[in-house]
Amino acid sequence: MMRHRLLAALTSLALAGLFAAPSAAQTRHNVILFVPDGLRAVMVDPDTAPAMAAVRDHGVDFRNSHALFPTFTTANASAMATGHYLGDTGDFSNTIYTGYAVAPAKGTVTPFLENDPVLTDLDQHFNGDYLDEATVLAAARAAGYGTAAIGKLGPALIFDIAGGSTGNAGNSTIVVDDSTGSAGGVPLAAEVAEGLARSGLPATAPGRGDNGKPGTATEAGTYNANIEQQNYFVAVATKVVLPLLKSRNQPFMLVFWSRDPDGTQHNQGDSLGRLEPGINGPTSLAAIRNADNDLAQLRDALGALGLADITDIVVSADHGFSTISKESATSAAAQASYDDVPHGQLPLGFVALDLAQSLDLPLWDPDGRNARVAAGKHPSKGNGLLGQDPERPEIVVAANGGSDLVYLPQHDTELTGRAVTALLAQDYVSGIFVDDALGQFPGTLPLSAINLEGAAVTPRPAVVANFRSFDTGCGAPLRCTAEVADTGLQQGQGMHGSFSRADTRNFMAAIGPDFKAGFADEAPVSNADLGKTLVQLLGLQVKDNGKQIGRVLAEAMPGGALPPYSPETIASDPGPGGLRTVLNRQKVGDTLYFDAAGFAGRTVGLEASPKQGAAAKP
Repeated sequence: MMRHRLLAALTSLALAGLFAAPSAAQTRHNVILFVPDGLRAVMVDPDTAPAMAAVRDHGVDFRNSHALFPTFTTANASAMATGHYLGDTGDFSNTIYTGYAVAPAKGTVTPFLENDPVLTDLDQHFNGDYLDEATVLAAARAAGYGTAAIGKLGPALIFDIAGGSTGNAGNSTIVVDDSTGSAGGVPLAAEVAEGLARSGLPATAPGRGDNGKPGTATEAGTYNANIEQQNYFVAVATKVVLPLLKSRNQPFMLVFWSRDPDGTQHNQGDSLGRLEPGINGPTSLAAIRNADNDLAQLRDALGALGLADITDIVVSADHGFSTISKESATSAAAQASYDDVPHGQLPLGFVALDLAQSLDLPLWDPDGRNARVAAGKHPSKGNGLLGQDPERPEIVVAANGGSDLVYLPQHDTELTGRAVTALLAQDYVSGIFVDDALGQFPGTLPLSAINLEGAAVTPRPAVVANFRSFDTGCGAPLRCTAEVADTGLQQGQGMHGSFSRADTRNFMAAIGPDFKAGFADEAPVSNADLGKTLVQLLGLQVKDNGKQIGRVLAEAMPGGALPPYSPETIASDPGPGGLRTVLNRQKVGDTLYFDAAGFAGRTVGLEASPKQGAAAKP
């Protein structure tokens, strides 16, 4: 703990030199960032989500919104927090290869990042900041704002790991998440603990209960939204944190990260083994309403505290969502038998299993003390180490869901080519991106085409494989997309991470004194833009280390003009079987926005015909 406090103190001194406070003449409004995790833009209307629809319809409607690919939670949290693309933040997915054994994750080199001790360990390993970019919440704290992050474990802390990890320090960010009150949780400052006691709220966050049960191949998942846990978080926010921040007589920034609808859509039991209704059943709809109710309560509390007119509210989902498919006609892994997988379906870890067979390399489980993966078994969490020595792997697979990361720690170009060829042969793949430094491979595009190459301090993946997505035929493709997913969840449950437009089209809206009223923004916007816009709203000046940054959404503010923007399509040279990775993206000046990518006919929302003059490498 003393180490954490010293790190936070040193970080605060460094932040003071990096950030400038707003001028006295500037009006300093409060800002609330509300994240309805996994909310598809097409699902918001006055019936399903009235509070969010009201923000969109009376404030700013960001109609051309974008999550960053890979479309995962911590990745997009890093973009929201810093205003940088993933090539700079190094948070490439929820599970990454770190290059070292992460002790709080039981020594694995492929940790799941939605974990406070893991994030703290990463920060310490990578010189006090694994993102290597200043976050808006840390900047606000250093400039004298009150700061707090409440909600889902992992992304909440990402907004200010150093400032939140000590809890009791005088200049700290209030963090309340799933781990609050537990041995691995962020400690609460005395004034927060006292406020909880006065309000009759426990100092330990409740678990998810039945909502956290994913089910099995033969038993359906949950039929309940995450009501109890989120009721606790919103009560903490409205009864303790907002009154406390107001009492300090200084402006504040609050991040509220709602686990729903994401958590419920993942685990819902409405569609075991079936693609319909998938994530559109009654349980998922209840989860959307659950998140919406939280936003409504936050707005009501602002009104009761007299803060509504001086508080900006920005609502942005981290990503969209799809229904899981576990089908493949080409995968050898799908033809084997497993105790926990329906016959003929893809098992968890199918990429690692198929690469190991195709490349004739032994497969080891990084989450099982590097044990050899036996025949008829799959890696315990889907991740894999390939090579003769698991301590010095030739290939590392980080399994994530709708896309996987493949690392080559020894930077072997010949092995990269063989791995790419093996992936191109699989019908579950739809688009491959390869590290520019390893060369160009037919059928693939470079990581730089999607801003995954930058100044990151964490290891960069050699290959990112996107998985096939398709329309299940309900008449609204972005509502009814299914995607192949490398996950232990079942066919018919929910997942994200792909490069389909269903996963990149997140809900985004804003309202408040610094935003236009009743404005429809047709220009492309992204979660990276959101990070830079939050910095602008708070009047901060932040030093950037990397160059892959979003833009300020000036057109959404009074007096701002809609910027010119244009679409473009690029495509790779043809690979085996004529496969080309095609990328649809948009541009505002030099800022890029990624709509969809993959192979023709294998990605929902992809316009597969390259525009005249498109090049394989931009």
